Amino acid sequence: MKKNIIAGLDLGTTKVCAVIAEHVDSNVNILGFGVSPSEGLTRGLVANITKTAEAITEAMNIASNRAGLTIKELNVGVAGEHITSLRHRNYVTINNPDHEISQADLDRLRQDVYSIRIPSDREILHIIPEEYFVDHTGGIDDPIGMSGSRLEAVNHVVLASVPAIQNIKKSVERAGFIPKELVLQPIASSLSVLDENEKDLGVALIDIGGGTTDLAVFHRKSIKHTKVIGVAGNQVTNDIRETLGIITSEAEKLKIEHGFATESAMLHDEDIFIKAVGARGNIKVPLSLLTQIISVRMRELFTLIDNELRNSGLKNKIKAGIVLTGGGSLLTGCEELASEVFGLPARIGIPLNLGTGLSKEIESPEFATVAGLIKGVPGKDVEDVYTKATKEKKNKVNNIFKKLTDFFESL
Repeated sequence: MKKNIIAGLDLGTTKVCAVIAEHVDSNVNILGFGVSPSEGLTRGLVANITKTAEAITEAMNIASNRAGLTIKELNVGVAGEHITSLRHRNYVTINNPDHEISQADLDRLRQDVYSIRIPSDREILHIIPEEYFVDHTGGIDDPIGMSGSRLEAVNHVVLASVPAIQNIKKSVERAGFIPKELVLQPIASSLSVLDENEKDLGVALIDIGGGTTDLAVFHRKSIKHTKVIGVAGNQVTNDIRETLGIITSEAEKLKIEHGFATESAMLHDEDIFIKAVGARGNIKVPLSLLTQIISVRMRELFTLIDNELRNSGLKNKIKAGIVLTGGGSLLTGCEELASEVFGLPARIGIPLNLGTGLSKEIESPEFATVAGLIKGVPGKDVEDVYTKATKEKKNKVNNIFKKLTDFFESL
């Protein structure tokens, strides 16, 4: 029996994550995963193709060895400040004799979006329908089979820099793999950490990585807004480095082992002894000082996002609150600080419904993107493996039933 195998690759600024999974019925079983240090990317952009390719190779080798499988095609996460988005409304007329809307009409509607004028250095990464209209009646999720003379859609269109996308593809190809689908990282993360009720009620997903922080807003089960912000975990590390006069690796270690996002999350103050450069020897740092350094930058980040939500007109639609994910969300007190800044409930987003296998090992916010990359590709005219398998099974049953009916009618 042919296995439904899918692989995801998260190209992060601090690390590259690879996951190989098998789709079985409605479950995703993790067969293998690998993580390697990332030295070829800066704020979500490929700065060195050779180093990026080497990191991809290392992560995929680890994942492949654990899975016992050789994979060629990968779904790849995309981020960076070059990402922009817009809303576009378009329509097509239905010319069928019975005016019944078919998949071909949806394909025409989607293809029409590619005719919009965009800068020459940009390309369309995603076309995600927010809502369909049939003869000016809206609120339709799936118009196939409905009757009408005009099919209309409001689409969330994600644009990316052509050179940035080309560099990602070159890096993956140089590592010996084929980039099957490119997926915006916050959209991928949403597939693994959000449930349908949150998307319906209104939720903001904030994925805090090393180089960028990604935002995705959902309302009435549709994506409404995406944004990539160039403030993230590495800026926090750099603040610690510059303020305390220590090397980057020590600053990162300090952040991970002793970092708090807010002073209220501290149980008590204490002194931390860390290595300094040169003749300074070990230096003593109060935990409260470290927390203040981290808190200032995290508060700035959340304030930037809050302003983005207000400017987009979506702040009042976020009834389910804030979901924080990514490695940066692991700072103790991150939820409390987010609730304070946004004035909304907040929780940490952990990958959901990963089935069996090695799933327990990637049930962490830092693996949200790569966990989403193995669940599907939103906004594409490609059936996910669950739907495809179900339809194939249904078609086989229908074909058998038809043959039996034809046989008995011929008697």
